[in-house]
Amino acid sequence: MFGQLFGGGFDPNNLPPQLRAALGDQANNPAAMQQMMQQAQAFMSAMMQSNPAEGSVNWKLASDTALQAYASEDPAVSESRRSAIADASHLAGMWLDNATVFEGTGMPLEAWTRRKWFDKTLGTWKQLTEPIAESVIKAITSSMQEQLPEQIKGMLGNSDQIFRNLGGSMFGAQLGTALGTLAKDVLGGTDIGLPLAGNTPGLVATNVQAFGEGLEIPEQEILLYVVLREAAHVRLFQRVPWLSSKLIGAVESYARGIHIDMSRIEEAVRDVDPSNPESLQQMLGEGLFTPQRTEAQERALKNLELTLALIEGWVDHVVSLAAKNLPFSEHLRETFRRRRASGGPAENTFASLVGLELRPRRLREATALWEHLDAERGTEGRDAVWDHPDLMPTAEDLDDPASFTSRRETAASEFEDFDAQLGKLLDGGFEATDDPQDPEDPDGPQEPKP
Repeated sequence: MFGQLFGGGFDPNNLPPQLRAALGDQANNPAAMQQMMQQAQAFMSAMMQSNPAEGSVNWKLASDTALQAYASEDPAVSESRRSAIADASHLAGMWLDNATVFEGTGMPLEAWTRRKWFDKTLGTWKQLTEPIAESVIKAITSSMQEQLPEQIKGMLGNSDQIFRNLGGSMFGAQLGTALGTLAKDVLGGTDIGLPLAGNTPGLVATNVQAFGEGLEIPEQEILLYVVLREAAHVRLFQRVPWLSSKLIGAVESYARGIHIDMSRIEEAVRDVDPSNPESLQQMLGEGLFTPQRTEAQERALKNLELTLALIEGWVDHVVSLAAKNLPFSEHLRETFRRRRASGGPAENTFASLVGLELRPRRLREATALWEHLDAERGTEGRDAVWDHPDLMPTAEDLDDPASFTSRRETAASEFEDFDAQLGKLLDGGFEATDDPQDPEDPDGPQEPKP
């Protein structure tokens, strides 16, 4: 059987009786069986080509799967479109200079195809998903090793590596499906709240054009607003260097506690219809590896959602200031708020893959906080909150923005009191009190004896 999977001739009559019984009438259909074996051969070939040095995921399979999803609808960017994006980028830069103290990156905003977006963001996807993939693959490998009969283990040789390759390929196929869907939906490098392309700003030209259809707003105004959002995100991530690592750290904390319900995988495999070529792909797209969350993961997820909300709230506020002269600014602002809060099909696909929903659930509260800080402290004071992770607002601050400053002042005062007391202790201790009681004599001073 394994020889046939790896390229040998296939004869249905050589199938084990148990497998023939499971396949039913399909076992007697040479065309259907040949098609099934061709699919299995392609998958197994990709699995065996997986390079462990490249990480847990079969990235070649992920790339090939993603390409199949978007390649047929990925037109080249015309020169006129590139020129329009460049003009919008120049104007957006000037407007943002008046709305934030964070300077521009100095890098021109690029016009991307869907393929270019995939290539530009793949490095970050690797960083984000490798910790999750490693946990998933360990779970799959452990479960398969436990269930595999000893004689089969001997036939397979290095079964541990084979199962790791299998898990990496299955995860890669799912991830490729998700990224292929994302490539058809995202507007730029920061559209889901993460700096996927690093400090390089860019827009997926055909997706921006599709986004504007049906809004009944001038195309130039939509383009300028989208450019403002992309440029604001990139300024924030570049000028706040600890922010990216905080986001990725939250994902890694989430990944460390992943537990996979293997019974779901076993049930899904049993339900695959050999006569339906799309059944395997459908199985891979149904969140097969979605983890069951632990308390630690729930905390990591809340931390991630809070950070995403603060980022999106700041961008929402700053862009509203920069775009105040656009006639449809408020309309576009509300459109993006709903889009980010609800999540599109692409984000839902990614959530089903790894169990992470990359959406800012408290966007409106976060925007209200930044608006309050702007009114209270001005632009420079507002943006200074990003100076250090310890200064960042908490969930309590989103509940009560007006008390943000007073809470910080109270905490600072308590720290100063503690620091003063500690300094006094280190400088020689505290003076003795007037209490006549001797600490070494709990009975205190004794009356003189007659």
